[in-house]
Amino acid sequence: MRLIKFLKEWTLPCAITIGTVVYLLFRYISVLEGVGDRLGPVMDDLLPLMIFLTLFVTFCKVDFRQMRLHRWHAGVMLAQVGLVALFMGAAYLLRDNAQQKVLAEAVLTCVIAPTAAAAPVVSGKLGGNISTMTTLTLVSSLLAAVLIPAAFPLLEKVANLSFWAAFWIILQKMATVLVLPLLLCWLVRHWVPKLHAWVVAQPNLGFYTWGVALSINMGITVKNICNSNLTVGGLLLIALASLLICIVQFVLGRGIGRVLGEEVNAGQGMFQKNTGLAIWVAYIYLSPVASIGAGFYVLWQNIINSIEISKIEN
Repeated sequence: MRLIKFLKEWTLPCAITIGTVVYLLFRYISVLEGVGDRLGPVMDDLLPLMIFLTLFVTFCKVDFRQMRLHRWHAGVMLAQVGLVALFMGAAYLLRDNAQQKVLAEAVLTCVIAPTAAAAPVVSGKLGGNISTMTTLTLVSSLLAAVLIPAAFPLLEKVANLSFWAAFWIILQKMATVLVLPLLLCWLVRHWVPKLHAWVVAQPNLGFYTWGVALSINMGITVKNICNSNLTVGGLLLIALASLLICIVQFVLGRGIGRVLGEEVNAGQGMFQKNTGLAIWVAYIYLSPVASIGAGFYVLWQNIINSIEISKIEN
């Protein structure tokens, strides 16, 4: 019973640990290396499926009548734009110092990413409003679809994409992750009500499917770190910077929510980021090294989430 209680309270750190350890085993144990090479593409395909299922389960619990814009949505988005402008300026001013510029870009990647697709899952666990959080997730994704292609090419001229081409690629990617499960949920609600009722009756189903997705995502992140050429000192610096910006965004979001009446949702919406998208766009527009910032951010945001969930359940 104690083990089950521990796993429930610390699902996210356990998922992070499993993803990290499994990848390292397949990387450094020679007899497993061939199996790991074959499983890699399978995990790459499984990750979006698990995120899709997580969102479908979460959206089934959404009250669509509550899906409208609120003041705290505007507060969170304005704060995000301000942070993006701040670190865009820092990266531009540090453009002649390669190490400092990469560090600023790594932090920028953690800031410019939209609210995580799974943020409604965690917010629901903390007593937040899933419907209004889902609204923020959709609006934040559209904002990021504009900010990312507009901002990143100013720092690194590496993408052979026009603004509109990049905009539509990111928008299509987010539509696949967000709009399709939302549409499926609507269809199931109206045409397969028994399945909808069963999904709604499972209180932690979305949370645990997200735990599986997180474990896969962490394995991919560790692979990116192992394949980088950074020194230990460089990795630690990026890790520390991503931790600091994670805490800043969490505290800032909570502060905005405290003033505008949605402390839990604003805190989650501000700091819980779609790190999968962040890593992807960093590879396209910036560099693999810059994407490591989002990789470390996965760890920090889920540790904070686990602490918050543990407080609620105890």
